[in-house]
Amino acid sequence: MVTARAPATSANLGSGYDTFGVALERPADTVTVERASETSIDVTGAGAQYIPEDPDGNTVGAVAEALEAPAHISIDKGVRPASGLGSSAASAAAAALALNELYDRGHTPKELVSVAAKGEAVVSGTAHADNVAPSLLGGFTIIRGDDVTRVDADVSLVACLPEVAVSTRDAREVVPESLSMADHVETVGNAATLTAGMCRSDPTLVGEGMDDPVVTPARAELITGYHAVRDAAFDTGATGVTVSGAGPSLLAVCYPEKRRAVAGAMVEAFADAGVGARAYQTRVGRGATIL
Repeated sequence: MVTARAPATSANLGSGYDTFGVALERPADTVTVERASETSIDVTGAGAQYIPEDPDGNTVGAVAEALEAPAHISIDKGVRPASGLGSSAASAAAAALALNELYDRGHTPKELVSVAAKGEAVVSGTAHADNVAPSLLGGFTIIRGDDVTRVDADVSLVACLPEVAVSTRDAREVVPESLSMADHVETVGNAATLTAGMCRSDPTLVGEGMDDPVVTPARAELITGYHAVRDAAFDTGATGVTVSGAGPSLLAVCYPEKRRAVAGAMVEAFADAGVGARAYQTRVGRGATIL
């Protein structure tokens, strides 16, 4: 028996659509695997009732198949599904690491990224690595084709999760199919600024680089209260705010001493919009680990 923990993540970070990802210190999924003749799955924890236990419909089933590692897999969800915090990726990353250990496959965490991404295809239709890469490797990650670049960063974050759901498929459908040259130039400049900020662990640069004129405005319309919550976060000291992944969570960057105030203001603003929410006071975290 092997147990692994993999963290929640935030992808896109505004200007880095389908490219940037960051591991969060909390929350996280925990996955326990035991050898078996065929794969079976049970799920407990946050939103477990919405997660299929059929291996053909669950991210971890695809991971077990890719590794040729049949097992009884128990998933304890700390990351709610349809949250924009990489819920399916956390399960896939933890399962990949645990099954690799259980069957002594010998893959490095970086090699497991493509394996875990196959699990993502089960829920989103495509094998994206922007969530599984930071969940496995930790830190800030940049996806370029099959290549992953990882950067250590020490940046404080607030992830605010409202009690509504936005599916990844729906969120992808609202993304514009084209953009102007002006928006392209702005996005590239912002993404470069964000990357420099992560390399320097500078919340001001990271926040400035999260601005995005293309994807975020389209997805923001799917989230009740987005604009009021964003304004409240900035008013209490956030240096940047954006939609986390496909949403509905919002991710705020701030200095450590502002984290509590930002979290409280975001929850209160959602409440004023008639939406319950919880906030995770967190930071850039480490990747998946064997427990």
